[in-house]
This record gives sequence, C-alpha cells and structure tokens, in this order.
Amino acid sequence: MSRQQGLESIYRIAPYYFIHVLDQNSNVTKLEIGPQTYIRQDNERVVYGPEKMLVVPPRHYCVVENPVVRDADDEVVTDSAGQAKLQHADQEIRLAQEPFPLYPGEVLKQPVTPLKVVPANSALRLRAVLDFEDADSKHTAGDEWLFEGPGTYIPRKEVVVEETIRATVIRPNQAIRLRARKECIDREGVARVTGEEWLVKKTGAYLPGAYEEVVDIVNAYVLTEKKALHVRALKTYKDDFGKTRRNGEEWLIQSTDTETHIPNVYEEVVGVVPITSLTNRQYCVVLDPCDTTGRPQLGQKKLVRGEKSFFLMPGERLEKGIQNVYILGEDEGVILRASEQFKDGPVERKPGDRWMIRGPVEYVPPVEVEVLMKRQAIPLDENEGIYVRDIKTGKVRAITGHTYMLNQDEELWEKKLPPVVEELLSGMKDPLADRGDRGKPREDSSAKPRDKTRVISFRVPHNAAVQIYDYKEKKARVVFGPELVMLGPDEQFTQLSLSGGKPKKANQIKSLCLLLGPDFCTDIIVVETADHARLSLQLSYNWHFELGEKNDAVAAKLFSVPDFVGDCCKAIASRVRGSVAQVQFDDFHKNSAKIIRSSVFGFDANNKVRENFKFPQNCLVITSIDIQSVEPVDQRTRDALMKSVQLAIEITTNSQEAAARHEAERLEQEAKGRLERQKIVDEAEAEKSRRNLLELQAQSAAVESTGQAKAEASSRAESSRIEGEAAVEQAKLKAQAMKIEAESELDRLTSAREAELKYVSEQNDLEMTKAKELSTIETSKFKNMVDAIGTTTLASIANSGPEMQVKMLQALGLKSTLITDGSSPINLFNTANGLIGGLVPSKRRRQDPVSDDEDA
Repeated sequence: MSRQQGLESIYRIAPYYFIHVLDQNSNVTKLEIGPQTYIRQDNERVVYGPEKMLVVPPRHYCVVENPVVRDADDEVVTDSAGQAKLQHADQEIRLAQEPFPLYPGEVLKQPVTPLKVVPANSALRLRAVLDFEDADSKHTAGDEWLFEGPGTYIPRKEVVVEETIRATVIRPNQAIRLRARKECIDREGVARVTGEEWLVKKTGAYLPGAYEEVVDIVNAYVLTEKKALHVRALKTYKDDFGKTRRNGEEWLIQSTDTETHIPNVYEEVVGVVPITSLTNRQYCVVLDPCDTTGRPQLGQKKLVRGEKSFFLMPGERLEKGIQNVYILGEDEGVILRASEQFKDGPVERKPGDRWMIRGPVEYVPPVEVEVLMKRQAIPLDENEGIYVRDIKTGKVRAITGHTYMLNQDEELWEKKLPPVVEELLSGMKDPLADRGDRGKPREDSSAKPRDKTRVISFRVPHNAAVQIYDYKEKKARVVFGPELVMLGPDEQFTQLSLSGGKPKKANQIKSLCLLLGPDFCTDIIVVETADHARLSLQLSYNWHFELGEKNDAVAAKLFSVPDFVGDCCKAIASRVRGSVAQVQFDDFHKNSAKIIRSSVFGFDANNKVRENFKFPQNCLVITSIDIQSVEPVDQRTRDALMKSVQLAIEITTNSQEAAARHEAERLEQEAKGRLERQKIVDEAEAEKSRRNLLELQAQSAAVESTGQAKAEASSRAESSRIEGEAAVEQAKLKAQAMKIEAESELDRLTSAREAELKYVSEQNDLEMTKAKELSTIETSKFKNMVDAIGTTTLASIANSGPEMQVKMLQALGLKSTLITDGSSPINLFNTANGLIGGLVPSKRRRQDPVSDDEDA
C-alpha cells in the first residue's frame, strides 16, 4: 500500500543520518539524529530526510549558507518557540570535523571540496569582500594580497580568490617588464605609482605582487663587433650607463659599451645596425655626419676611405652606398665637376668647373667633386672612325685611324640618315652580286642596329661609282670602286631611284652606287604596224658606261640623269615604235630583227647599221638588242596567226603520217611471209615428235605390266619379313617388361624390409635411451634425497628403533634367555617388541623360529 511522502508512521534513522520534522501545530521544524526509531505523531510531518550527515575529511572543506547561531559552549541557540536561530545571508566555512547534520534552514552552498594546495613559485591573489582582522593584519574590503606557496590555503568567508599567479622564470639575458595596477611598493622596496613600468633583471623565478602585472618578457640584444643597437629615448631619463637621455634622443649601443643590452622601459629599439666595412679599394660618403658629441651636422658630408670599419650613427646615411675607388688605366679617365668651391692642389676649382683625370692613377673624389662619367679610349682602325662634337663650340668632326679618348668638353655625336639609306646600309648586300634580291623584303632581323656615333663607311664595288654631297661645302664628289667611302659629319649619299620590272616602272630599285656595266636590261613595249597590227615586243639591251678618262666632268655626267634606265628604255621604245609603224605585219614578221636594230642604232655613212647607240648626257652606250618574244596584242590577229601555224603543222603531220603508213604495210607483208614459212616447218617437226611419242607409249605399257607383278611379289615377301621381325621384337619387349616388373618388385620388398629393420632398430634405441634416462633420473633422485637428508640424519633414523627398544627393556627391568642353535640369526629387537606387547611397531623382513624363555 502506497503512502504519501513524509507521512510514514515509523522512521528508522540509521547512525549518522538525520531528518527534519515539522510540527504542524507550532510550525516549528526540529532535527532528529540517528541512531533511533522515530514514531511520527499525527501533527508532525517529515519534510527532509532521512539524509546522511555531512562528512568533511581532512584537508577538505564545505560552505554552509544561513548557519545556526551557537553560544560560547558551541551549543545551538534556539528562540522561544524552540526553532534554531540562523545567521541569514551569512556563510560558514567548515573544515574537517565529526560528521554533522544540517539544521532546518541551513543550505549546503558548496559541497565538500579539497583544500587548494599552492605549490612553490605560485600564489593566490586574494581580495577582501568584508572588513576583517586576522592574526597578522587588518584588511579592508577591496584590499588585495598574495598567498604564496608552498602551502595549503584555508578559505575564509570574507575573502575571495581572484586568480592563481605563477612565477615567471627569468633566464640569463632576459628581463620581465612589469606595470603597477595601483600604487604599491615592489619587492625591492621601491614605491610605484599607478601605470608605472619597470624591469626586473634578476635571474630566477619572479612572482609578481598583488598590484603588479607582467607586460612582457624582454630578451637581451647580443652585441658583437659587427652589430650595434640603435635606440631612441621615449622620455627623459638616465640610462643603464648613468647618462641622461632626453626625450627623442637617439644613440648607438656598441659591444664596447656592453656585451648584451636589455632595453629599458623608456627605450625604443629602432633596429640593429650592421657594421660598415670598407676595403682598401673602397670608399663612401656619409651624409649628415655626427660630431664627437653624437649630434648630426645636417647638410654636411664626410668622406670615409678604406680600409676601415665603422657604424653609421643615428641620422647618418650613405650617399651612394659603398663605392669602389676609381682605378684608371692608361686608356681610361673620369670627368669631374665641382659642386662647390675648393682648392684642388694648386688649382682653385669653382662650382660647375669640369675637368678630366687620366690614368694610370687611383682616384677617390672629394666630397666637393661629382663624378659625371668614366671615359675609355676608343680604339679605331684605319677604316674606323667616330663623330665627336665640342659641347662648347658645337663643332662636329670625324676622327679616324687612331685611338682617341674624349675630353671633358667633347661628346659622341650621332649622325642621322634618311630611312631608305639606313635600310640600304643595314642590308649589307653586294650591289653587284645581289641584284636578284632587290625586290625581296629583308629577312635578317637579328642584325644589330647601326651605332650612329661611328663614322659611316660604304664599300664601293668594282666598276661602280658613288656620289657624295657635302651640304656644308655645297660640293659633290664621286668615288669609283673598288674603294671604301667614309662620310664626314656634313656629307650624305646621293640616292639612286631606278626603274625596274617588265614593262619598266619608275622608282623600283633603290641604290647608293651606280654600276658602270656592262649589264643588260629587259623591257616590254607595244608597237603597231602600218596595217594596224598591234604587237608586244620583249627586248633586252646590253649597256655600259663609256667614261674614257675619269675626271670630275665625266663623273658629274654619270649622275646628271637620275633614272638612266627609264630614260634609256623610253628613248629606245620611241625609236622602235616609229620604225615599226612604217612597215606591214608580214614584212615585220619576216625582218623584225633588222627593222628594230636599224631603228635603234641607225645607219652610218656606208648605209650599214651602227654597232652601238650612245647617250651623250651620261655617257651610256647601248651595244646590242635581243628580241626575246613577239606576240600580237589584238586577239583576232593572234587567232589568225595561230590558225596559219596550226595549218602548217597539220600539213607536215599528214605527210609524215602517210610515209609511216606505207612503211608499216611493207613491214607487215614481210612478216606474213616469214610466218607462213615458219608454220610449215613447225608442222613437220610436230609429226616427228608424235611418232616418237607412240614408240615411248608402247615401251611404257610393257614395262608397266612386268613391273606390277614384280612389285606384288616383292611386297608380299617384304610384308612377311616385317611381320616376323615384329613378332621377335614384341617377344623381346615382353621379356624385358617382365624383367623390369620383377626387379621393381624386388626393389620394393628390399626397401620395405630395410625400412622395417630401421624402424625396429630406432625403436629399440629409443626404448634403451628411455630406460637409461629413467634409471639415471631415479639414481639422481635417490642420490639427491640422500644428499638432502644427510648421512648423520640417516644414521640417526637407523639407530632410533633399537635404541628405543633397549631403553624400554631397561625401563621394564626384564631379563630374557634366548636358546638358539647358532645357525639362524635372531632379531632381538623383535623379541623385545613382543615382550612389550607390540607397543613399538617394527618391520620384519624374514620370520625365523624363535623360542623364548621368560623368567619374571
């Protein structure tokens, strides 16, 4: 039957258990502690329990809220109604004690918890939440302090644990940076204000105070001979070396000052400055150098020459880094310019002065001097040169044939040419050998561009001429090949633009040199005969320049006609057209060469065709004309000409065809006669062959009948012989097979008997080995037992029986008489044993007849 919670009648409270009972009449809750059997009254109700008492083991604690009030005798104080008084909103920390119950109203705020053990180099930061006074000091609410280990912290209700603080290990060359959270006195006894920072450099474990916090761990900078520390002051203070530093001041700390440096809290490390090392062939210029006090001299320069090593002070910098000393050879020099006035030996230099120093020499420029450029002598062959301009006067001159070094007032000048001339020069083609590639684009894209400061040279080929015009002197000169032409600063090539193609078109060929021939040119011209037949003629002319004596007047004539090819072809074409227009087509077709040659060359006084045609303007001579093709331009004329040619070809073809047919018929008749004669001869030979065939067939039939009988008899004899030999061979094989079977059976039986004998022998050996080992084991066992017992113990065991019997007989005082024949041994011990009635058991190995005579 189920009952309501807390309404049972009897409660059996075990030891160390308790219940809370509510008296519903007085509304008072009381505590009942076991062991007891509690009988509930009708007006009572159990509101809590049974519950186990709280057990706080050693080194543990618990927190009880609303604890009861106790008097001086540690008794619970109750009010007039009998209710236990409570300290409401208060807490009580209870340590290890006897098990205790919770009174009505008490609450277990924190269960049983182990006490906190603070190890060494650790501490608890505590804060007081209430004013209290302990044995050592008095604390006000809000105070903070440390509980340092090693130790066990016993909590108090007035104190809360803020955090666990562990010591910071300070290694060599390390420090910790601390900040004060509140005005305090540090561990060294120095008063600190809120926000103040300081360093602790003592090696070991450091435990910050209650009002101290670790900002950072600062590592020391190791300074060597090649490293220095650049430091800036954040406020005015006195550094570790006892020197006062102002706010913003920068300085270097070197290895000569200290081997390691830990930056102060008021120091900012700008960086690590490496040493600047100069060899004996190096130098540098330091801008804004520092004086002996370390202050930078703004705007000044300082020359430092090697061999030397130094650190750049704060604010110093190198102008162009580390530079090499100028080592000048005999063909080298440097151009210098003064940036300010100074005295260069005996010479007074002013700002802007330029001068040059030639080698061989080692030169280090002072800080007042700026090196503009380094010059090197330019070696020039007899056929090489450079253009040099004087920067003061502007005059340009060409220097060729010897090594030259520009001075401080000279510079290389670039000579510019028209693009077409540049292309012709960069093509590097022979004007005479590469005439067939004039119209092709240039494919050599890997050619380097022309150095415009070099003197322009052009190789004039054999039997050619080049005209050069000097724009300054306004004169032209003609150079005949083979020759090397070198242009002066004011000279330019005369460019030739000649006609080309078929028919001729202007400005097709670009060239710098004029070929003097002999050469040829081809042109296509259209003419019309007297009967209005239009023809296209392809003519080829051989030409050359006939100079005679090469003087300036003759040379000037060569280039008087810009396009001699076009003018020549036009003049010849006009003469040919005029002559052809006066004759009929048939006459021209029959006498075309004579008509054209006479029209071009003309007739002499003897009415003969001249051998050449000369142009006096430029000394050009046409020596011959070749008619390469004559084609009608009109389609009807071309068709009529084609028909007449085809008709002539057809007549010739028909005549040749008739002659060939007649010859073929003759050859055919001759072949037929030879064929008939050969046929008769072949038939006679065939009859002879048939007769021979019949004779051979008769002989073959006779041989066949005789051979068949012989073959049958021979085959039967051979068959019988083969059968006999097969029977003999079969008998031999059977005998051999039986022999093999018998031998194999014998081998098998022999192997079986040998295996059986071997098995029996090995089994016997194993049994013998087993017996030997068992006997050895038994012997060893008995020997070990005897050795373990010992000889003395065995002797004592052997003598113990007789001695006991003798002693018993002596104790009884008996005397006995033994009668024996003397031949059989008598065991007197058994006798004594029988006398005492078998009190002492004995073992008898052999029973002998004994007669006893007892006399009491």
